[in-house]
Amino acid sequence: MSDQIIIFDTTLRDGEQCPGASMNLREKMEIARQLARVNVDVIEAGFPIISDGDFEAVQTIATEIKGPIICGLARCVAKDIEAAAAAVKPAGERGRVHVFLATSAIHREFKLKKAMDEIIRLAREGVTLAKSLTRDVEFSPEDGSRTEPEFLARVVQAGIEAGATTINIPDTVGYAVPEQYAALITYLRSNVKNIDDAILSVHCHDDLGLAVANSLAAIKAGARQVEGTFNGIGERAGNCALEEAVMALKTRKDYFDLEVGIDTQQIVAASRLVSQIT
Repeated sequence: MSDQIIIFDTTLRDGEQCPGASMNLREKMEIARQLARVNVDVIEAGFPIISDGDFEAVQTIATEIKGPIICGLARCVAKDIEAAAAAVKPAGERGRVHVFLATSAIHREFKLKKAMDEIIRLAREGVTLAKSLTRDVEFSPEDGSRTEPEFLARVVQAGIEAGATTINIPDTVGYAVPEQYAALITYLRSNVKNIDDAILSVHCHDDLGLAVANSLAAIKAGARQVEGTFNGIGERAGNCALEEAVMALKTRKDYFDLEVGIDTQQIVAASRLVSQIT
């Protein structure tokens, strides 16, 4: 297992879902340039199918920003995936499509109205399509932290078999607590036979004030990508604050013994810029 933590910034996608935080193209480009200076590994630039403006923003960032992987989000629907792949195409080998599909019991029953086997079929089909359009595919079982571990393991295995190179386990509604969330990561590492064929990622929300703590617990349990935003902005109570997670990993290297490629001297500038723009 690698000792390098991949820093996945979603300020421009999940962060923008914070009330009042919508950004125009010029503002998004300004933040994207600063994220490249910070040296984040992945920039999730937007949700291309949502609007022409989102598509244009992702495509422009993919064209102009060099260095980080440029990622577009997509539901597990063909038109979403095709739009995301088209938007990140200018990034070439650095393009990533991030496909998500709800898996928890409450989402299966009330949101999707689909049985377990149907969810697995949709996940396979979505990841397979994304993989046919781009080399780098991330798959997220939405509300993963509230999904039955046995079923989550089946979905994750199917996603990796279909070609996902990163598997993200979202705490979508900020429900997890650190010990429980870490135990879920440990369970997946022990019960998904092909788990080593993908990087395990975590995406935590801060509804209970535990997004950073949950992310760090998951990293200690074997996750190797952490997703978040600058200043912890995002939907509802926000996301994991990347500056806090990064500095915890850097400052307590004696405990985590992991590497982070962030230029920490650029963090304050990034934090101020995001604050000013949003």
